[in-house]
Amino acid sequence: MLVNGLASARSALGKLGLAVVVATCALSVPELEARPAPGDLPAVSLESLPKEAQHTAQLIRRGGPFPYTKDGTVFGNRERLLPAKPRGHYREYTVKSPGARDRGARRIVCGGRQPTAPDVCYYTGDHYTSFSRIVQ
Repeated sequence: MLVNGLASARSALGKLGLAVVVATCALSVPELEARPAPGDLPAVSLESLPKEAQHTAQLIRRGGPFPYTKDGTVFGNRERLLPAKPRGHYREYTVKSPGARDRGARRIVCGGRQPTAPDVCYYTGDHYTSFSRIVQ
């Protein structure tokens, strides 16, 4: 009798655990749906970005010199907000933030074969939480 009772309790707990997992997944789905598809990123003109971003864009096209050692390093796109490309396609550059003691949250991420002539660049003012495609 005790063995049957334990088996019933295990079965009920298993179903409860499954229900919790399903409910948790269901709560996460709208969050994923709220993200824009990489091709649906908003466009922003370079002229409308902060002057520091415009300066960084000039440095990118000139090939530097860049103020931070991390500038020009590979951007992994782990957030998957940019269009999927092979590793090494994207490079990141710091956009100075006035008053910040560190690199701050602002970046330009560019993709293409030639770093000084990128195919596309994106701006993020919130450290990779969102991106806008830079149009000239």
